[in-house]
Amino acid sequence: MKFKKWNIGDPKEQDVALLRSAGYPYLLSTVLAARGITTAEAAAEFLDRERKLTISPTLMRDMDKAVARIQRAISEGETIAVFGDYDVDGITSTVLLMDYLKNCGVKCLRYIPRRIEDGYGLSKEAIRGLHDQGATLMITVDCGITGNEEVDFANSLGMDVVVTDHHECKEELPNAVAVVDPHRPDCPYPFKHLAGCGVALKLVLALGGESREDALFARYCTLAAIGTVADVMRMEGENRTIVSCGLEALPHTDFVGIHALLKEAGLLGKPITSIQIGFVLSPRINAAGRMGAADLAADLLETSDPARAEEMARELCDLNRERQAVEQAICADAICQIEKLRSEDRSALVLSSEDWHQGVVGIVASRLSEKYSCPSFMIHLKDGTGKGSCRSYGGFNLFAALESCADLLDGFGGHELAAGFTIPEGNIDTFRTRMNRYVRSASGGELPVSSLEVDAPITCPSDVTLDQVEHLSLLEPYGAGNPRPVFALLGVTVDAIQSVGQGKHLKLRLSKGTCRFDAIFFSVTAEDCGIAAGMRADAAFYLQANTFRGNTTLQLQLIDIRPSLTPSRHEAEALDLVHRLTDGAPISPQETARLRASRDQFAACWRVLERHLRPGKAEEDLLPYLRRLAAEAGGSESFLRTALALEVFRERGLISMTLRNDRLTLCLNPTQGKVDLFACPHLVRLQDTAHQNRGDLS
Repeated sequence: MKFKKWNIGDPKEQDVALLRSAGYPYLLSTVLAARGITTAEAAAEFLDRERKLTISPTLMRDMDKAVARIQRAISEGETIAVFGDYDVDGITSTVLLMDYLKNCGVKCLRYIPRRIEDGYGLSKEAIRGLHDQGATLMITVDCGITGNEEVDFANSLGMDVVVTDHHECKEELPNAVAVVDPHRPDCPYPFKHLAGCGVALKLVLALGGESREDALFARYCTLAAIGTVADVMRMEGENRTIVSCGLEALPHTDFVGIHALLKEAGLLGKPITSIQIGFVLSPRINAAGRMGAADLAADLLETSDPARAEEMARELCDLNRERQAVEQAICADAICQIEKLRSEDRSALVLSSEDWHQGVVGIVASRLSEKYSCPSFMIHLKDGTGKGSCRSYGGFNLFAALESCADLLDGFGGHELAAGFTIPEGNIDTFRTRMNRYVRSASGGELPVSSLEVDAPITCPSDVTLDQVEHLSLLEPYGAGNPRPVFALLGVTVDAIQSVGQGKHLKLRLSKGTCRFDAIFFSVTAEDCGIAAGMRADAAFYLQANTFRGNTTLQLQLIDIRPSLTPSRHEAEALDLVHRLTDGAPISPQETARLRASRDQFAACWRVLERHLRPGKAEEDLLPYLRRLAAEAGGSESFLRTALALEVFRERGLISMTLRNDRLTLCLNPTQGKVDLFACPHLVRLQDTAHQNRGDLS
């Protein structure tokens, strides 16, 4: 089980029925109702996709100043430098603005920092280099909002600066000609969730003017869509428009580098969704920046030479494979460090090493945050200085957390969910202590557990068809605020399970009643799974169409699987019978006979229980624990008699047992001498009832 807690939505049947009566299919209606969209009118509004951006870019604070200064530079033949960032958002932003300026006849210089040598954001050395090449105006994209000192330096050289960014602002803004960022406290722009490439796109639309907005949007929406998905922006409002239009335009985009990358990734000619952008295209572009070759990705997207594009696309995919290998090694090393941490240092994972690749620590931080359910701070050390990347968990505000430790840092930047920082090596231990204290304080002492959000359980398995799955695409594009739908089947039987892909993945066959489902569980081994054939389980999954050798079938892509927390009919009957016995409710002679257990059966259950509880307290989900205890104790009616045995042991004071929200907590109690189990009132009642039944028969 990957997630400790499943939050399963429970859409009302009448809401689902209302949507279905309006013509929406079962699965789509279920997801909409689970997300609070319960009328046909609300569903139509949510599923409608705008064909253009409707908010004027001139509503952004300083957009008029930015446009005026850039247009003056264009008309006077100035050299303009575009200063970007090395992630997908920064690279697409840079290419987008460069392409527009070049088409205006501008002499452009491009600067994308090298992640390892330069670090994040503006640098005086880079600015001086651009100035020495003749730049009189520098435009930042996806960076610059915290570069106050560097902007002042550019001003001292006589270089004007226009900042465009989407990251959180500090109290004092840079002293630039224009600072365009929807997060400015005084910015009236109503949509605050644009990516850096979304802000760059808005700048280009403002520069082109209203008459050219449609043409410019059609050209650049694909680049903006890739950057928006990659930067995990909220998939609502203008972002939904950018991404849906960008996906539609992707197959016939003018950027030949995108076609080459699609071909190299095996996606050419196939339907492209936000999922392919997020999990196939983006990692390849991102790999360039992570491995210190961001310019390669920018060159690929800028080139108009198809042959050169194919060559660079191959290089990017090779870099991505190299990045994957490095990531696995760092992750293994980080886990070894975590196992040595004190418990009080596990609310926030602060880890460091001189051996880690600086470009890959951020993605490892994401993996660790998911695995350990807490914020992660991964620090690459060199020459006494640490360069860190951090990732949030459970909505924790990283930017505010870093602000609280600003006195320990040389610098930091980013937003709530992902950020970067630099720190003197000597401050790391203090930073770890204070950050853990901050996380515990911010959470009120209740640390988050790994939680999976499930839209709804499937109550009609026979209605889950390929046609139904196709209709789910109406919810696209997926992203933050509009995630890909997650479903659950509760109480399935695992008919078969086998390793595939050289033991890296699992293939399962699941059944629910008369319905059979094929499932795939990526990056999980049989040992990790904790599920075996024949077990009763709960499965959480995405639904997808799987095409193999020309044949398309329905497949469940598992996100998690666990021993079922819903009882079978037999188990429900057994638990009800034990509850009626302990509550003093009537039980039949046949039920009395089923409940009566021998001393040997109680002893077998006690031996197993002792073995489980000797290390200390056990906290388990009720049903899986009862099944495991019953299987180890063995015997006929083992589940029923194991449930009874726990009640008897508790009544006799041998164990303490509490049940809260189907979560069972058990521990052994200290005892002196032998305990007479059969003096338990529940067993006395069974014996008396049996005698009475025999008397009635005679």
